Amino acid sequence: MNSMSLFWVFAVVLALTFAILFLMQRPATSNKKLQDRLAALPTVRKEIDPDAEGLVREEAQGVTHLVGERLKDFHFASSLERLILHADSTTTIGSIALLSFFLAVFAGFAVHIFIGSFPLEVLASIVAFSIRYLTLRIQSARRLKSFETALPDAIDLLARALRAGHSLASAIEVVSEQSAEPLKSEFALCFQQQKFGVPFRDALLAMTDRMPSKDLRFVITAILVQKETGGDLTDILDRTTRVIRERIKIQGEVRTYTAQGRLTGWILGLMPGILLLLLNVVTPGYSTVLFHDPLGQKMLYTGATLVVIGGLIIRKIVNIKV
Repeated sequence: MNSMSLFWVFAVVLALTFAILFLMQRPATSNKKLQDRLAALPTVRKEIDPDAEGLVREEAQGVTHLVGERLKDFHFASSLERLILHADSTTTIGSIALLSFFLAVFAGFAVHIFIGSFPLEVLASIVAFSIRYLTLRIQSARRLKSFETALPDAIDLLARALRAGHSLASAIEVVSEQSAEPLKSEFALCFQQQKFGVPFRDALLAMTDRMPSKDLRFVITAILVQKETGGDLTDILDRTTRVIRERIKIQGEVRTYTAQGRLTGWILGLMPGILLLLLNVVTPGYSTVLFHDPLGQKMLYTGATLVVIGGLIIRKIVNIKV
């Protein structure tokens, strides 16, 4: 079977898969009749407090929901749900699983058609399968960095509001109104939860679950301890702010000192692939032996493995915890 035949087989399989998914998403006859009967009933509009928006999320239905329910029995599902929460994404476990599966299948078939190397097919499928997960990790890291950058100013604002005579709940509302995202939405949700009856301690701890910031956990621990033992909360917040600012300053200095090492890691990791691409552009077919000859394939896999190991070692060296 030639490459063109494989391509058409893949296209047909993909089309049949999407057709099956479309048919599965259609409601059953009994459900459709029930929906028609409910639609015929007179509707009663309920006024919803706009402050309550965001406290309740509608549960998605369809194939993605079914896949997500099946995957919840596995251990990795809880970690994936936590990552989605940290990234503040509207996606679901089912949609991530389906998208990752189709990307892996497409990448595997594409490498099979154009290169025909089984190890590269497996590698391409693994990389494609991990794309959605890696994008969530990047979103979560960026959101966490933005939050921790704005947190010291928010704590200063919280302390000033307490000195002005506001209660702690009212001070949290002030922070939610005058801070930037993502800190604004997190403090706003914390205030709304208290407003609608959630205990103050639970609302604060829920914010640490949504935002895995060590600085935020330190601040909330200080607030909760002060509520139990007493003391000057504004003085505690001022001291906490100074500690966080010093920590951020040290982190910046460490990143400056390790910038050369991180740049070296990127150069050493990307240079072999870039040189291979440039050589094939200048001299087409120059590296064909690496992909088709058994000895060349072994050399290619060995080189790629050594590059990955070297990159991990450099990352371990420059990743200094503060």
